[in-house]
Amino acid sequence: MEAALIIFALMVLFTFLGLGVYATVKVVQATKRGVDRTITQARRTVEDTTLRAKSFGQVGVAGALAQLRLDLRTSMRATQQALQDGVRTDASLQESIALFERLSAHGRELDDELKRLEQDPDRGRIAERLPDLRERTAKIKQAADSLRWAARDRAQRFAQDDLSTLSEQIEVESDALRDWSREPVDDLAAAAAAWDAAQANGPTAGPAAGAGPGAEQSRASLNPAAPAPQYPWQKTRRPESTT
Repeated sequence: MEAALIIFALMVLFTFLGLGVYATVKVVQATKRGVDRTITQARRTVEDTTLRAKSFGQVGVAGALAQLRLDLRTSMRATQQALQDGVRTDASLQESIALFERLSAHGRELDDELKRLEQDPDRGRIAERLPDLRERTAKIKQAADSLRWAARDRAQRFAQDDLSTLSEQIEVESDALRDWSREPVDDLAAAAAAWDAAQANGPTAGPAAGAGPGAEQSRASLNPAAPAPQYPWQKTRRPESTT
């Protein structure tokens, strides 16, 4: 018996230890993801700030490359944010997100290429490639902008339709509330008028004009007289068939 209790206690202890280790691993992983996300965002912010400084402070090929990278990254990031926000309420944007993922692959490839070209010392060769780089950047940027504005237009249309439906429902409910609030007042006024008329006409009202014996007989048949009281000393009436 004691051995069974010891084994059970050890099992409970190991279970709690396992749960503690699992919870610790989850917390560490969540913390690591949070730190990685923060570091990534900080790196992006620093890189975007550097690109802005280069696009404004440098001229020629270096400034053109920095501007292309900045335009590409800004458009892609705005589209990604718009689609992620929209898919929370509109599941049909999943297909748009899949298309954007394919577009993002081309965007990352172009961004990496532009980043490598920033370090290339052959400015003449890079200047020859600038028209092609601008065209590729414009195509990716145009596709991303199209997805972003389509998602925003769709969300705005849904919001307008929902607002119109809600406004109609509120108008119907408001009319119903107004009718309901007037109904008891009207009923009370009608009941009070009927009561006043009955009190005014009841005591002084006599037999209706033109009412004859037939009317009296009809009222008598509707209100029969109460049976005569029976006393103990009275004889029981015989049935009519008794002889």
